[in-house]
Amino acid sequence: MDIPRIFNIAESAHRIHNPFTPEKLATLGAALRLEPETRVLDLGSGSGEMLCTWARDYGISGTGIDMSQLFSEQAKLRAEELGVADRTEFVHGDAAGYVADEKVDVAACVGATWIGGGVAGTIELLAKSLRTGGIILIGEPYWLHLPSSEEIAKGCGAGSISDFLTLPDLIESFDDLDYDVVEMVLANQDGWDRYEAAKWLTMRRWLEANPDDDFADEVRAKLTSEPKRYAAYTREYLGWGVFALMAR
Repeated sequence: MDIPRIFNIAESAHRIHNPFTPEKLATLGAALRLEPETRVLDLGSGSGEMLCTWARDYGISGTGIDMSQLFSEQAKLRAEELGVADRTEFVHGDAAGYVADEKVDVAACVGATWIGGGVAGTIELLAKSLRTGGIILIGEPYWLHLPSSEEIAKGCGAGSISDFLTLPDLIESFDDLDYDVVEMVLANQDGWDRYEAAKWLTMRRWLEANPDDDFADEVRAKLTSEPKRYAAYTREYLGWGVFALMAR
């Protein structure tokens, strides 16, 4: 069980696998008014930066589930580095369908709503692990402005324009599901640049270290195309944010 190899390579040096900076993660934790002993479930936890830094800064405890073997191991190392291994657990596994044995205070899926077949299905999944009155966190892209063609949407990594909503429509979709939006923290341009551009040096270093790898041609093609694609499409059209929701 693992994610596609290109992601393990391109994001192997990332601590945060979405367009958030460390400052944005800290802002989110503060915005949620996290208290010591808050229990957090993170589906698609990546390299564990959210749980580890929140355990260090706010005293929470948490469990993260991620399909990447590499990222899961990095998360455990990060927990040891920050001295929070006793309060965090990272499981290499499929987050799709995962339900916690004990109800949690915060149930999160920050950038991997494919695990529930989209936003609505992921909210439904997270709710199964959530205590009454708890908070759901959803991290999701949205259109800064609607693309004028399907080609542009595909350039942003979407299958079609309908894959994402504008920010007002995304917030309205939470309302339609009978959830209050009680907080939100949105990525900025620097966060997008750090997430996307950091992949390029990682891929270049990997190519230099692995010139004879059977996967080298694919990595080379990705490194050649990604800066142009990102500058032309994602940077112009796509936003991203984390939305805190409470059931009515």
